[in-house]
Amino acid sequence: MSTNTTNVGIAHGYGWTHFTAWLSRAFNAYVARRARTDQLQALEALSDAELAHLGIRRDQIVQYVFRDLYWA
Repeated sequence: MSTNTTNVGIAHGYGWTHFTAWLSRAFNAYVARRARTDQLQALEALSDAELAHLGIRRDQIVQYVFRDLYWA
């Protein structure tokens, strides 16, 4: 039989600070994802002629929206 004892001391405010930092990161990720979703929907709503005017083919919309994430 074994007994494990842990005494982890957490400084006051440590948990709250990390929670608020996590919440902030999660919200920022949501906003960025939402902005990309809105851009995708806006481009998909355009006609092929309007996309051609922008220099984008319909099958390139996703790559265009996420172009900053590719190494290309």
